[in-house]
Amino acid sequence: MAGNTSKAVPVLFQSMTYEPVATSSTATAQAWLDHHSRSVGLFINGKFVKPLDRQTCSILDSKGGTLCSTFCAVEDDICQCISSAVQGYKAWSDFLCSQRAKVLLRMVSALEQHGQCVSELCELCEATYSSSTLVRLLQYYSSWAQLRDSLIKNWTPVGVVAVVISDDCTLYSLMLKVLPALAMGNSVIAVPGRSTALPVLLLAQLFMGAGLAAGAFSVLTGSDVMLGVKVAQNSDISHVTFSGNKQHAVILCKATAGMGIPVSLSLSVGAVCPIIIFESADIHSAVDGVIEMAFKKKKKEVHLVLYVQESILESVVANLRLRMAGMKCVDLPSEKAKAQADAVVQKAQHQGAMLLQACVAPSSCSQYPPTVLCGMAPSSPCVVTPSPGPLLPLITFRSNAEAVTLGNHSPQGQAASIWTEDLTLALETAKSLSVGLVWVNSHSVYDPCLPVSGHRDSGTCTDGGQEGLYQFLRPSSFSLQRSYPVTLDYTKFGTAPSPPIVPDGALGSLKSYPHYVGGKACKSESGCCAVVQSLDGAGLLAYYPDGGQKDIRNATEAAIKVQPSWMKKSPSARAKSLHSLAKGLETKRQDIAEAINVQTGLSLEEANLEIELSISRLSDWAAYCDKVQGGTPPLLQSGCGLSFPEALGVVGIILPSKPPLLSMVTLLGAAIVTGNAVIMVPSQKYPLPALAFIQVLQSSDLPEGLVNIITGRRDPLTVALANHSVIKAIWYCGSTEGCQYLQYTCTSPLKTLRLFCQKDEDADYRGRDWTNPSVLEEMWRNAVQWKSVWIPTA
Repeated sequence: MAGNTSKAVPVLFQSMTYEPVATSSTATAQAWLDHHSRSVGLFINGKFVKPLDRQTCSILDSKGGTLCSTFCAVEDDICQCISSAVQGYKAWSDFLCSQRAKVLLRMVSALEQHGQCVSELCELCEATYSSSTLVRLLQYYSSWAQLRDSLIKNWTPVGVVAVVISDDCTLYSLMLKVLPALAMGNSVIAVPGRSTALPVLLLAQLFMGAGLAAGAFSVLTGSDVMLGVKVAQNSDISHVTFSGNKQHAVILCKATAGMGIPVSLSLSVGAVCPIIIFESADIHSAVDGVIEMAFKKKKKEVHLVLYVQESILESVVANLRLRMAGMKCVDLPSEKAKAQADAVVQKAQHQGAMLLQACVAPSSCSQYPPTVLCGMAPSSPCVVTPSPGPLLPLITFRSNAEAVTLGNHSPQGQAASIWTEDLTLALETAKSLSVGLVWVNSHSVYDPCLPVSGHRDSGTCTDGGQEGLYQFLRPSSFSLQRSYPVTLDYTKFGTAPSPPIVPDGALGSLKSYPHYVGGKACKSESGCCAVVQSLDGAGLLAYYPDGGQKDIRNATEAAIKVQPSWMKKSPSARAKSLHSLAKGLETKRQDIAEAINVQTGLSLEEANLEIELSISRLSDWAAYCDKVQGGTPPLLQSGCGLSFPEALGVVGIILPSKPPLLSMVTLLGAAIVTGNAVIMVPSQKYPLPALAFIQVLQSSDLPEGLVNIITGRRDPLTVALANHSVIKAIWYCGSTEGCQYLQYTCTSPLKTLRLFCQKDEDADYRGRDWTNPSVLEEMWRNAVQWKSVWIPTA
C-alpha cells in the first residue's frame, strides 16, 4: 500500500528486547522450612529426628545466602538408622506386591498435591527437577512392584540398600536408584548431596504419608562423601549403589574393599557427551538442538563436545553464528570460574581455535557469553576435561568411521547425540559408539523404561528398564556372605616368590602341559613352571607353566583381536560353535574324567556325572544365544526406543577349585555366548581338568584367541588382570585377600567385578549351587551391558 511505513517482520524481530524475568514465588517452600525452624533433621524410622550436640551443614540458596541447615549424622545416628531400616525391610518385604504398588501410586497423588512445594525447594537449592518426570518414575516402578513375583521369578530383594549421591548429582539420578529398590521390596537409606538434601527429605515425608512402612525409606545428611562411606561399612547393609563423580566413587570403593558387599556405580558427572552432525543431517534442526543442549538446558554434570563433518562445516558455523546472535550471558558460580573460562578460551585461541561468541563478556560480574571453540584437536584440555562456563568445543571429521573413533575418544561412555536423516547410518553409528544411551536427531530424552549401562569409566551397573531392577535383587538360591577387611599391603600383593621345585628322579617322567593363547599351545614367557601335586600331597602328577604379567598381556592381545568379529557373529553362528564345544567334550570324556578323578579324588562315576552336567550346560548356553536380545520398550513420548545387550569386551575369569569342570564351562559359556572374549586362570590347586579341556578347545570351531588359558599362581595373575587396561571385567573365585585387592584397585580404569570368596581351596563356591539352572540367568546378566537408542517420530 502506498505510504505504508510498517517495518518488515525480520526487522521487528531484530529490534525486540527481553522483558524482565518474572520472579517465581517460593512461599510454600519457605513455609515448610519455617515449620522446621530452618533446621531440618534426619529422617529415621518414618519421622524427623533432631539429635542433640550435632554439627550442622548450611544449605545455601542461589544468591549465596543461608537457606537453612541440616544435621550431620554421626555413628550413633547411622546405627539407629540402619537398625530401623532392617526392621523396615522386614515389614516392607512382607507387603504383597499389589500393596507395594498401591503405596507408590498413592505417592503420585501426594506429589500432585504437594508438587509445588517440592518444585520450589528444588528452585531454592538449584536442584534440577521435573514433576512430570518424577510422576513417570513412580508410575513405572509401581507397575514393576505389582508384577515382580509374576515376571521376575526366583529372585528376592537383597535387603537394606544404601543409595549414595555426590553433591553435583541430580534428584532424578537419586530417585532412579531409590524407587526401583523400593519397588522390589528393599528398604533404602539415602545419603544425598547438598543440592538434593532438602527435596529428598520432603519426599521421604510424603512417602510416609502414602503408607510406606516405617524405616523402609530413611535419609541421612552430612557434610561430605565420608558419611556414605560410614553407612556402606555397616555390616547390615546388603548393597551399595552410587551415582555421581568418579572421585567420590573411588573413595567409596576403596573404603568398602574386603567387606563382601556389592557396590554398583553410575558415574554420569563429568562424562563427555559427543554431539555428531553428519552431512546428511537437517542442519537447521541440528544446530537448534546443539544450542538448546549446550547453552539453554545444559546439565552441570555433562561435558558436551560437538563433532561436525568437514563438508558442512561452513554451513554449521554460519547457522551457529546466526542462532547465537543476541543470546544472553550465562551466570557462573564465581569470579574464579569466570577466570578459569577465560584461561581456557585464551589457551584454545593460542592453539589456533576460531571463536564464536554470542556477545562480549561483561567485566563487572561473574557472567560469560555462550562460546563455541571451532577447530579444536581431540587431545585439547577443553575437549578431554569439563571446562567451567558455557564453552562448546567443535572438532571436524571426514568419514563416518572417523566420527565413531572421535566419539569413542573419551574414557567415559554415558550418552551421545547423532544428527542424520540416514537411518542406516544412525543405527550403525549408535551400535559402534561405546555409550549407554544414544539420541538420534534429538537430545536429553530420558525414560525409566530405557535400560542404560555405564560403558567404560561411566559405571558398572544398569539403570532403568527391567534390567535395572536386578542390581536390587539376588537369586533365591544364593545368600550374601559378608566378610571383614584384612590388613593387606596392596603394593606387595601377588609378589611372593614361586615355591622352589626340588630336583627328583621322577620329575623327568612327568607330563608337561602348556598355556593356551591365540588358539595355540605355548610355554610361559618367564620360562618358569610349577608342579601339580597328588591329592595326598605326597606325589607329583605333572608340570604346568607358571604364568605372569607378560602371559596375560599376550592373551589379552589375542583376545582383543578376535572379540569384535566374534561379537558381530549371528546368534546362530555362536550357538553352532558352542554345540561343537559340547560335542568335543563328549569326545574327550575319558581323558577329562581321569583328570578330575586324579586331581580331586572323585570316583570315575562322579567325574562322568560332572562331565554330563557340563555337556548339558554348554547346550543350555547354545540355546541362550538367540533368546534374550532386547526389544522396543513402550515410551510415553512420541518416538521409538530400542534396547539391546552388548558384550563387555575381554573378561578375565579366575576359576574356583570345585567343581572344576562344571564351574568352568558355566562361566566360560556365559562370557562367550554374549560376545565376549575370555582369559581363564584355572584353580592353582586343581588345574588338570582345565588343562585337559585345552584339547576340547583345539578341536572346536571357536575362533583362535577367543578363549585363552593361563596357568600359574592365582595372586600374581590376579594382579596382572587387574592392572591391564583392556580387560573390562573380572570374575573372581578365590581368597578374601584377592577380593579385597580387586575392589581396591579396579577403579582406574574401572572394571566390572563379580567376586565370590572361597573359605578354602576344597570348599565349593560359597553360597553357589552350580547345578541350579538359575545360575545361567544370573551369569548372563553379569556378562552384558545394555544400550538404548531413542529415535523420534512425528
